[in-house]
Amino acid sequence: MCGLVAIYAYQHAALPVEREELRRIRDHMRLRGPDGHGEWLSADGRIGMGHRRLAIIDLDPRAAQPMTRANDRYVIVFNGEIYNYRSLRTELGRLGHEFRTQSDTEVILAAYQQYGSQMFAHLRGMYALAIFDQVEQRLLLGRDPFGIKPLYYADDGWTIRVASQVKALLAGGTISSAHEPAGLVGFLLTGSVPEPFTTHAGIRAVPAGSYVEVDAFGIRRIAMHSHLASLLHHTAPETLPRGALQERLRAAFADSVGAHLVADVPVGVFLSGGIDSAAVLALMREQSPNEIRSSTIVFEPFRGSELDESALAQSSADAYGATHTLRSVSNTELRDDLGALLAAMDQPSIDGINTWFAAKSCREQGLKVVNNGLGGDELLGGYPSFSTVPRWRRLAALPAALPGLGQLVRRISYPMLKQWRPHLIRAAGALELVDSLAGSYLLRRGLFMPFEIAGLIGPELTAAGLERLDIRQRLSASIQPDPGSDFARVTCLEASNYMRNQLLRDCDWASMAHSIEVRTPLVDWTLYQSLAGLIRSGNLARGKQLLAHAPRQPLPAAVVQRRKTGFAAPLTHSPWDSTVRIDVGESRFGVGMQSSPARNLAAYVWTAQGLPT
Repeated sequence: MCGLVAIYAYQHAALPVEREELRRIRDHMRLRGPDGHGEWLSADGRIGMGHRRLAIIDLDPRAAQPMTRANDRYVIVFNGEIYNYRSLRTELGRLGHEFRTQSDTEVILAAYQQYGSQMFAHLRGMYALAIFDQVEQRLLLGRDPFGIKPLYYADDGWTIRVASQVKALLAGGTISSAHEPAGLVGFLLTGSVPEPFTTHAGIRAVPAGSYVEVDAFGIRRIAMHSHLASLLHHTAPETLPRGALQERLRAAFADSVGAHLVADVPVGVFLSGGIDSAAVLALMREQSPNEIRSSTIVFEPFRGSELDESALAQSSADAYGATHTLRSVSNTELRDDLGALLAAMDQPSIDGINTWFAAKSCREQGLKVVNNGLGGDELLGGYPSFSTVPRWRRLAALPAALPGLGQLVRRISYPMLKQWRPHLIRAAGALELVDSLAGSYLLRRGLFMPFEIAGLIGPELTAAGLERLDIRQRLSASIQPDPGSDFARVTCLEASNYMRNQLLRDCDWASMAHSIEVRTPLVDWTLYQSLAGLIRSGNLARGKQLLAHAPRQPLPAAVVQRRKTGFAAPLTHSPWDSTVRIDVGESRFGVGMQSSPARNLAAYVWTAQGLPT
């Protein structure tokens, strides 16, 4: 895990790359890579690349970046891990390629030399990368299928600047800090910023599963190399009986967990009280006789409540022989860390607090790499949305189709609900939204409803943001082409939106703030490819029990039978101690906050990040 930067002055009249700007961007990301740093500038000064290294695979200094190949024709900076690099290295060796390191970075360069932009089909892992071809004067940017690793760019028509973090690009000092209405409105709608937008008008995300080609004329191509809905659409549905299904899942999960153990340093695990992380630990134990260190956090206000997962996590650690650490977080520590946490938050979000403290605990133990259970709910139907979103769409299909009825109901009910039942405000817009699956999903996942936002940030900013974002069309694109079933559609909606824009992004910034690499064995493109037919048919509905029985040694019964509660932090659950209570003062965001701690947190983050009101 690392931090990368690239600056390409592609326009012939553009100023050459300034070395100091390159370093400012790179070193803003020092916590992403405390083990080393490097830089490379072309002889003509048109392209510069920089890197901060967290050494995980091939710890030798020869594996440092930026790395060159083929007499310096190709130069790469790369963030992430390629889990199949050893087999890919063997394949490329048979094709005549030679290697001087044992790193996955060099294998990527050789793959690009051999396959060009088609190399992405050969990579298994999480990655964000930039490769420059000095002969073609072409810069390639690429990102893994699920967007596990972030990559952002700013193109002013003369020069393109690329980095692993939005705030790092801003630290370079040349990019405008003007806000992007679509990013602001997107945060209020969903609790995170929907890509490719950021909260800054001049900065965009490289879309997940895509690559960008830049030549002397600027951005020439943005193309997808992987798309979940397309994968499911083009895979025949498959249904298996229980026994065969269990065996298929066991093999698939074991394969993915095994791949995510590839490292030259110890790999630990974030352990909650749930099935997903416990199953990952169990499958790690089956494939590794080495010590496995696990870590669980407990917030002091939750001790002894249903939100305290420590006893269940300990039972899993004991069952699989993990060296377990229970890390307690006091109200005082939570309060004291808030400033640093918000500074590390690369884009506004209502998530990431748990990961911040879990990563902090792992760093205290001397770990660099951990697996977690993120993604199990999206793959195996663990969220209520798998049942509620299609059901709402079916039940409300007829009334929602009547012209003007939804708008009329909203106009009549919204003022009353706002005044007397603020916790039911979203119901005012139900008929307007449930005329499509994407709208039903927004109703289920939305933080603020579209009709509320003007009252928070004003009508002009709201109108511009809603138009540019076009949230329902953006959600609909997640299920085009048609994945084939309601289960598959909700899988795509969850994996391409909530998981990508919130869970994965927050996992990245919150863990990298402590120089911890987090891996996600249940978010793996090869895993999804192997199960695509089962996802399309809906055969994985209620599949969490199948995951629980994937290890040869079953999970503890108390873990399997536990009612799902989700992750929680005192900032989003009442009551919390007065020392860490969020205060939104007289802000317009204060309306109705008492009934929605998540909205309260959004208001606090908005204010702390200096966003416009």
